[in-house]
Amino acid sequence: MADPERTTERRMRPAPLLFEPSEAAADPEHFFDLESMEDPRELLARATELTLAFRAAADRATEYQAIAAAQLADPRRFDRLTPADVGERAGWTEDYAKKMIAFGHDLLKEAG
Repeated sequence: MADPERTTERRMRPAPLLFEPSEAAADPEHFFDLESMEDPRELLARATELTLAFRAAADRATEYQAIAAAQLADPRRFDRLTPADVGERAGWTEDYAKKMIAFGHDLLKEAG
């Protein structure tokens, strides 16, 4: 059974990140239009919103990495990878790959 507190936590997500037009992204001084904000209150609010969105996106991506690592290392797969192989594919050490595989197994168990 899923933890109701964790389920609620996952449903409460910060504002989605919007992709910037390619010409804006090419300008190194441009970052989600923050450089054009003159009101420090507005700047702080938007920068904080972006920080939370990026953190949430990074946390979510890490969970998917762990799930994929666990699936790739699953001993029931005929083509399973060793923790060293998983680590090499992801740019991790073997020890970190082992931790991510274990984390992925926990996430898969929670999902049912």
